[in-house]
Amino acid sequence: MRHVTGLPEPRPTWSTGRATPPGRVGDDPAGPTRTRRRAPVVTAVLVLLLAGTAVLTVCLGTPTVSPAALLDLVAQPKVAGIVVTELRLPRLLVALVAGAALGACGLVLQESLRNPLATPDLLGVGPGAALVMAVVVVTGLAVPAALYPVAALMGALAGGGLTVLVARSVSGPTAVLLVGAAIAAAVSGLVVAVVASAEQLQIAALFTYLAGSLAGVTWATAIPALLWLAALLPLTLLTVPALDILRLGDDTAAALGLRPQRTRVLLLLLVATLVAGVVAVAGPIAWVGFLAPHLVRRLHPHARTRSWLGLAMLAGALVTAVADLAARLVFAPVETPVGAWTAMAGVAVGFAGLARSGRRPAVPVPAADADPTRRTGQT
Repeated sequence: MRHVTGLPEPRPTWSTGRATPPGRVGDDPAGPTRTRRRAPVVTAVLVLLLAGTAVLTVCLGTPTVSPAALLDLVAQPKVAGIVVTELRLPRLLVALVAGAALGACGLVLQESLRNPLATPDLLGVGPGAALVMAVVVVTGLAVPAALYPVAALMGALAGGGLTVLVARSVSGPTAVLLVGAAIAAAVSGLVVAVVASAEQLQIAALFTYLAGSLAGVTWATAIPALLWLAALLPLTLLTVPALDILRLGDDTAAALGLRPQRTRVLLLLLVATLVAGVVAVAGPIAWVGFLAPHLVRRLHPHARTRSWLGLAMLAGALVTAVADLAARLVFAPVETPVGAWTAMAGVAVGFAGLARSGRRPAVPVPAADADPTRRTGQT
């Protein structure tokens, strides 16, 4: 596999709000200087928003702590200090790392499948974990609470593995996406059937987890998930060369020596493994994998894949942290699932993108631009 630069780059037509004809990877019609200047600006804005959200997360709630008093509380733990260090801090770290993982997974899926609607929710990973947890709770299996994340992890890997296994027998990114959606729908149906047979108290306990929630996260549950995600998340950077080639289309990728189907299966396996770590501790948090890539494409539409991947991690962490802050405070003292807030934001962004796309006519692509070999001279 060789890294490709200088080849046409097909882009989603409505994720950036307009149709973009193919061009060199990283090209900007306004000039390369503008592209280079925008990257650090977008990164700085996301980092500042993330830092502000983190401070608000550890300070707001009951009890409320001023930012100036945080260091004193950590050095001399009181009741407020225990709340901050033992409850809010691990919850914040899980939100940040899980959001970064979901953002990276969403970008990898959308780029590899060349479909802006591809999300980790369509891999069967979340429904697989939810099914295992529902079975454990409803049947009353003697599984210690400390092993719940492990059980969810096994279910998530089974759901994602089934998608990967079936996807090996189909060809084309659209077929892979349809396979994932079908398996996710089938497993979700089983979850509904299991929950329907539960008792009232069991349904209440399952509801929060199945909607995606960070409530009750402590260091004991956070550390295994953080180690899992911290070990796997850097591997997504290794996918950048393959994503650059897959964006050119299967025929061009095959001509360049890449086996598109096998590469796509390996990428799906990586995504499934990452999402499993998130689901194990927080449940199936929906739409973050959809929101983060579209947000960074809107902020920096002509960046390279590597830049998009890093920005998608930042955006995913920001979306999840903000959603969790809203889940904890908006209806306080009642806490709502974080997945409900990310779902509302995702649906709103989806409708906005579709409406914006419908108002703009598609830009016709000149025949010469549509043929990569004619623009680059490569065969």
